[in-house]
Amino acid sequence: MSEEMNLQENQEFREGTLVKGKVALVEEKAVTVTIEGAPFDGVIPISELSSLHIEKASDVVSVGDELKLIITKVEDENFVLSKSKVDAAEAWDSLEQKFTSGEIFEAEVKDVVKGGLVVDLGVRGFVPASLVEDHFVDSFEDYKGKVMTFKIVEMEKEKNRIILSHRAVIEAQKESNKKDVLDHINAGDELTGTVQRIAAFGAFVNLGGVDGLIHISQLSHEHVEQVSDVLHEGQEVKVKVLSIDRDSERISLSIKDTLPGPWEEIEDKAPRGSVHTGTVKRLVSYGAFVEVFPGIEGLVHISQIAHTHIGTPHEVLKEGQEVQVKVLEVNKQDKRLSLSIKDLVEKDDEYSGIDYEMPEESKGFSISDVIGDKLKNFK
Repeated sequence: MSEEMNLQENQEFREGTLVKGKVALVEEKAVTVTIEGAPFDGVIPISELSSLHIEKASDVVSVGDELKLIITKVEDENFVLSKSKVDAAEAWDSLEQKFTSGEIFEAEVKDVVKGGLVVDLGVRGFVPASLVEDHFVDSFEDYKGKVMTFKIVEMEKEKNRIILSHRAVIEAQKESNKKDVLDHINAGDELTGTVQRIAAFGAFVNLGGVDGLIHISQLSHEHVEQVSDVLHEGQEVKVKVLSIDRDSERISLSIKDTLPGPWEEIEDKAPRGSVHTGTVKRLVSYGAFVEVFPGIEGLVHISQIAHTHIGTPHEVLKEGQEVQVKVLEVNKQDKRLSLSIKDLVEKDDEYSGIDYEMPEESKGFSISDVIGDKLKNFK
């Protein structure tokens, strides 16, 4: 009678039976558990504790933990159990739903291996190096233990294969941010962005999901030779939106338009009567344009170049020449500056004040040319 009862009790604890066990002993390569209602204890080999490779059983479980297990073998007064098989069976249903819906979820990176990262999802999930970030990463050592967001991009249950991507999450977020930015910004808006990339013709600035271009001519009120002279990658800048093409996702930006214009304080910098050193920028028939401050040019009318009459400014001035000028009139509203050179030169010292070029007909004369007419008077 006693043997028959024992046989009946043991029939429910057979290979393939799901049981609950409580960890009684943790050794380096195995774990002993007590099973409620079972006639004897069971053992979980370290290889059956996790879908991942582990060095010590204590890395996964502790004494007193309650575990869901499956009996894989019944031996004399002992059960061989598996935790990883139960975890995998439970995980696959959930993972298949995540894969079908494209759900984004968080998981901890358990290990860094050659070629990528390993994540424990109840089954082993692998993240190839190319799918970790949307940029090149030199070393993944700092990723171990890091909680990241992932999306399942490939799944083969028959081969126990799951491929994850963090890069897909980043790209989806960027696309969402880009759409949001494009929907909400307009020409004239002033925004803060970060310099992403510098090119010969300008700089690309990230506005929080979409990049805009600052042409080199829009960097400053002053002339800029090289973009790298005024900007560097990673720099935060204030920009104004000049135009936006939502169809082509092109945004034109300006830093210059967010800065005080060179004419803003012109009345203080160049009051009437003040004297400045400037550079002749352009010569025209009616005068010369002289740059007195970066981005500020004033006109020296031809009548204000010299005390003596000159036919064209080219007779006495040349582009690039440095000259002293006096401010005659300031018009901030119309951005006009009237200048004079002759007011700073005495009539008698005119040619010593400016490096005038003598007209061709006055060059190469001799003493006889000068006194010839005088001698005629003595005849």
